[in-house]
Amino acid sequence: MTTKQRAYLKGLAMNVEPIFQIGKSSLTPELTEAVLEALDARELVKISVLKNCLDDSRQLAQMLAERTHSQVVQIIGKKIVLYKEAKDEKKRKIVLP
Repeated sequence: MTTKQRAYLKGLAMNVEPIFQIGKSSLTPELTEAVLEALDARELVKISVLKNCLDDSRQLAQMLAERTHSQVVQIIGKKIVLYKEAKDEKKRKIVLP
């Protein structure tokens, strides 16, 4: 992913509300599966890390990206943005520059 593409995705992510929250149970297989399904449907997902989660946001983002085969767009404080391009060209909602 180029810096121009990353900047474009960051701009899109500004208007997206977090749809998942990572709490004290941290990364569960169920959460990982739900994030994967959301990435397949939306391509761009924002996740909040709650204060009661003891894990580091950067480590959580890397683990989620590896498990869902996605890319980390940005990590700002306790917010994580992930992107995964749709496999089917007809289902693509986001066209990268």
